[in-house]
Amino acid sequence: MPPPRPFPAPAATAPPPRPAWNTNRNLVVTHPLLSLLERCASFRRLLQLQALLTVSGLAAHRFPASRLLAFCALSDPPHLAHAAAVLSQCAEGPNAYMLSTMMRGFLRAGLPARALALFRRVLRDRLPADARTIVFALKAAAAAASSASSPGEAVHCVALKRGFLSQSALVGNALVHLYASSMSFPDARKVFNEMPDRDVISWTTLVDGYARGGLPDEAWRVFCRMVASEGLWPNRVTLVAAASATGQMGLLDLGMTVRRCVAESGVGTSVNLENALVDMFGKCGCLASAKEVFDGMAAKDVYSWTSMVNACAKCGDLESALQLFEEMPWRNTISWSCMIAAYSQANQPEEAVGIFNDMIATGVEPIDATLVSVLSACAQLGCLDLGSWLYETYIVTHKVGLTVNLGNAFIDMFAKCGDVAAASRLFGDMKERNLVSWNSVIVAHASHGQSVEALHLFHQFKGTGLLPDEITYIGVLSACSHSGLVSEGQHHFKEMKVVYGIEPRAEHYACMIDLLGKVGLVEEAFEVARSMPIGADVAGWGALLNACRMHGNVEIGECAADKLAELDPSDSGIYVLMSQIYASKSKWDQVKMLRTVMRDRGVKKNPGCSSIEVDGKFHEFLAADVSHVHSEDIYASLKNIYIHLKAEGYIPPA
Repeated sequence: MPPPRPFPAPAATAPPPRPAWNTNRNLVVTHPLLSLLERCASFRRLLQLQALLTVSGLAAHRFPASRLLAFCALSDPPHLAHAAAVLSQCAEGPNAYMLSTMMRGFLRAGLPARALALFRRVLRDRLPADARTIVFALKAAAAAASSASSPGEAVHCVALKRGFLSQSALVGNALVHLYASSMSFPDARKVFNEMPDRDVISWTTLVDGYARGGLPDEAWRVFCRMVASEGLWPNRVTLVAAASATGQMGLLDLGMTVRRCVAESGVGTSVNLENALVDMFGKCGCLASAKEVFDGMAAKDVYSWTSMVNACAKCGDLESALQLFEEMPWRNTISWSCMIAAYSQANQPEEAVGIFNDMIATGVEPIDATLVSVLSACAQLGCLDLGSWLYETYIVTHKVGLTVNLGNAFIDMFAKCGDVAAASRLFGDMKERNLVSWNSVIVAHASHGQSVEALHLFHQFKGTGLLPDEITYIGVLSACSHSGLVSEGQHHFKEMKVVYGIEPRAEHYACMIDLLGKVGLVEEAFEVARSMPIGADVAGWGALLNACRMHGNVEIGECAADKLAELDPSDSGIYVLMSQIYASKSKWDQVKMLRTVMRDRGVKKNPGCSSIEVDGKFHEFLAADVSHVHSEDIYASLKNIYIHLKAEGYIPPA
């Protein structure tokens, strides 16, 4: 029996945790100095250890130099200048690990151009390179993809020549990610198909690429092939991508399939995966399932709450969305933007503007998506002052970058608020335009009667290489209608189908009916309405009835009124217009008869309503309204205007 110890044996202690920069968990170091370096957490301490390594002669060797380099390149904050000095002073020359670590450091610091420059040096000086070197070069190429020289394809060539594609799935996965993130899906699929060995990450990269690129059908097909044909079980990232694709498609049955995969895969849950499920069920319109996942989450972050708020909003339950929003323990810009968008899309613009004001009051700065929703609310309200303030405060000062979508939203807002000149100036200043940009400015000019400008813009648009769509031709035909350009309107109406293959919709026929009717070709307009393959809608028959009022055509007017009454018998406008047509022909018995029909059917004439913004406050007025505090002054001013109009020879319509 061993003799008793004079002191108790020391308790076993766990080794100190590795600092964040030290990602090599399998490395075992026994040298005292190098062991201290592995646990180093401050740059000052590193300089002391480097001095000792230099004195001992160890700093000249690759391994100690690589650990010094790893600290400098990967610590937070990085010390890249010092890392570069260590790299250049290594007496034995850098190895592939040191080069890839330096490239990784440049990438983490947001300097992809410097990472690519180092890769060029590797090629030029024939320095050692491994799969990791190629992977970091591809990541740098993806980050610098805006350059015209296409660095990704150049790195791809190097990987191909050196045989990395046949040796390393890591390189193949990085290439698939590179092409998918740059929307080059045929290239991504070609690399994927040619990979000799594909793992779960390979499949996940392709599924995620399609989902992020707005091709959910392809993402789902690849996901099904991975699970059913290849027999590979997805990981959490795969399931997040599959949930995203399903949400974009809005197919609840597939969403339930994804949820079963989550349960059966055995990968467990994570906050990101559960957030993706909440978002997926919200987009599929199944609020109950979204709430079930949300309520069952062990931990929730700000995106969990935001996803649930967004799910309620998309399902039309704004009351629950607001309640959740108010219960959120913390909010970010996305959360605020979600609520603003919800009210704006639900045609409740005043509430949307109110939430935006609360957001600004709390000190949260908007992003471009926030402004797009607020501008939509401004357009609905006719709130030019707020829209102009947003432009001056965030765009002119460069606090928010003017993206294409945001520029389109400003054009739409300016146009709907009556400032077509501002919309046109903004369109002219935009460096990048898409089809929506052109449509917005063409429709803006057309809706304000500026037909020459609208048609001139359409002529310019044809030279851009973009193809028009249904909205483009609504603007063009509307412009022709405003100016009575019959032959030009007929030419464009024929062109949209023959040249561009766009099948005319009810809106296009309504424009043609309005065009023909306004110039007095009521019979031709009636023939267009009767010959429509899809049948004229309220807009088409309404345009024809208005043309009959303008030109006193009782017979066709009665036919149009009958069609409108079949579509919407409660619309008082039908009876008002028909009464005006009868009155213009002194058919007072028919006028009296229409009033009797309205009374019997319980149809009441909707009072006219107008609104105006003064000093940021909206004032609404109904016909014969005397409720406003300044009613006496308003009616006195109107009477004065009428007196001046009559003096100029104005005769009001009957």
